[in-house]
Amino acid sequence: MKYRYVGKSGLRVSPICMGTMGFGTWSDKKQAFSILDASLNQGINFFDTAEVYPVPPSAKLAGLTEEIFGEWIKTKPRESMIIATKVAGAASGWIVPPIRHGLTAIDRHHIENAVNGSLRRLQTDYIDLYQVHWPDTVVPIEESMEALDRLVQSGKVRYIGTSNENAYGLTKSNLVAKYEGFARFQSIQNNFSLLNRRFFDELANVCRQENVSLLPYSPIGGGVLSGKYQNGQMPKNSRFGDYVIGGDPRQKMMAQRFVNEGTLLSTEKYLHIAKKIGVSPVTLATAWSMHWDFVASTIVGVRNVDQLDDIFAALDVKLSEETLEECDEVHKQHLYPMG
Repeated sequence: MKYRYVGKSGLRVSPICMGTMGFGTWSDKKQAFSILDASLNQGINFFDTAEVYPVPPSAKLAGLTEEIFGEWIKTKPRESMIIATKVAGAASGWIVPPIRHGLTAIDRHHIENAVNGSLRRLQTDYIDLYQVHWPDTVVPIEESMEALDRLVQSGKVRYIGTSNENAYGLTKSNLVAKYEGFARFQSIQNNFSLLNRRFFDELANVCRQENVSLLPYSPIGGGVLSGKYQNGQMPKNSRFGDYVIGGDPRQKMMAQRFVNEGTLLSTEKYLHIAKKIGVSPVTLATAWSMHWDFVASTIVGVRNVDQLDDIFAALDVKLSEETLEECDEVHKQHLYPMG
């Protein structure tokens, strides 16, 4: 396994990170342990979770994913793994955090409460990478960065990162950190895939110039790039199948964002490219995400061990310039199909 550094930090991570957001809902504890064991055996040393997991978020289950992961790592050498988790941001259009009565904020009080809860559930005394799950547009960036810096100074956290952020937010946060002497964001975790290339617009340049690493999530477009939603299919026990029948309007909006005419037309073309080069569409999508110089590790998620083979196959795939150009042509025909 060839490990990569995250930003300017001392974190060296596998190019694939195992996401855990379905542990406790889509995957029970036994399945979760099997996925984690298989990942570790493959050489994966990087694992990502959050205080609000599992998804779909609920007040009843929030924190369960960290508990499951914490039980698993008790029997593993802690120093051999890089553990990332997140503090929930303020309520957004997509989600009202089902924790702390929905009144979360990226301020000192909530950050301290959140990190202490995560440490307890994860059964560890430090977190390698602590991330802001989504930005807080009300609390001043100076206050948020100072509160996060306190965690680093206390030893509870090694490094910090952000998620679902824009170019202004990332740049302003790290500028504040520079001039105030605070810990800086070493990473940004944003949606990035063959179906969603908005990161190239400005953020890729920021990451390259400032040496901040992208940790892309949804590299398979929430499963869309596997092809399972083609031809009007909405499989049972699939993420967006669950969202459509779940009745929550916000989940239905999310499903429409990922599964729509543009994404399905693009996916049809990507399926042909994958077949042409002799790999599964999941392998193509994962390898494409891992290809870029500003990417440290691509975050993937599965429901069962059987889904891992096509993902791990991407570790041995280097996409040719011809294949990359073919993928670019598809993108030009359907710009940003994930609306």
